[in-house]
Amino acid sequence: MLRYRADIRTLLTVLVYFIIAITPWFRWEGMSKAEVVAWVVVNCFVSFICATIVHNTIHVPIFQKRWMNKVFQVVLSFTYGHSTSAYVPGHNFSHHKYTQQPKDAIRTSKARFKINLLNQLFFFFIMSGDIIQGEIRFARKMYSHNPAWFRQYALEMVLVIGTKILLAFLNWQCFLLFVFIPHQYAAWGIVGTNYFQHDGCDEKHPYNHSRNFTGAFLNWLLFNNGYHGAHHIKPNMHWSLYPDFHAKKIRPFIHPSLDRESLFAYLFSAHIYPGKRVDYLGNPVVLQEATDDEDWTAKIDVREHRNDMAGAA
Repeated sequence: MLRYRADIRTLLTVLVYFIIAITPWFRWEGMSKAEVVAWVVVNCFVSFICATIVHNTIHVPIFQKRWMNKVFQVVLSFTYGHSTSAYVPGHNFSHHKYTQQPKDAIRTSKARFKINLLNQLFFFFIMSGDIIQGEIRFARKMYSHNPAWFRQYALEMVLVIGTKILLAFLNWQCFLLFVFIPHQYAAWGIVGTNYFQHDGCDEKHPYNHSRNFTGAFLNWLLFNNGYHGAHHIKPNMHWSLYPDFHAKKIRPFIHPSLDRESLFAYLFSAHIYPGKRVDYLGNPVVLQEATDDEDWTAKIDVREHRNDMAGAA
């Protein structure tokens, strides 16, 4: 059923998410405040991990049969609180095809705080409005150009929103703590990765367009999402192949400052001390005059980009 055996771990992780998300609902009456906080933190972390799975799946569907990928996209939608198909427009089309350009809805130049930590913390909130606008424009176009994608998107949205309303009605406190907050954290986290992966890089360079984090443990947890350069060069390559591709095809050519071992060490230096916004050469990032987004949905031929439409296309 699976295209790659490595995705057994993908399925197990999703199963773990639902166990962790559902369990506190049944233990709610007897939990202490410390236990509640612990469950919220764990839910946030596992929901974010599932967001990285969503990211991987919209590039490389894990099942051989299309109907199974459709079902899995619905399941994944519940793990981070939004339609899995909705990840396609802003990421596969806007970001990947126009990285750091006016048609990239999540280009890092939109974040303009003088304190770099604020750019990282508020990146999601700065981007979210433009991401949603692009999603809506894309969905409207797919309504006539690719009805199969639109039906899948609509199904995921209706089921996720409907389930949230039901859960909020059943127990608004559990909904807030174990559904809403973790899903918001997952969305904040997955969008925020774009800032530290691209800010200060050179989008026109064949290798220096992305910042990579090669720590083994973090990449095991996050399904090799630290190998961002490999992902941009080969977006339809399975995540399990990233480390080998990076070692052979990227590391010999990339600038050393963009090939990092520790994500946390980079985040500390970039946002805490010295906390300066610099490019990969160590020079201050110079922001050009702010510009509005250009409409990347205007000229999309879905026949040319079927591989970018995720498993339900």
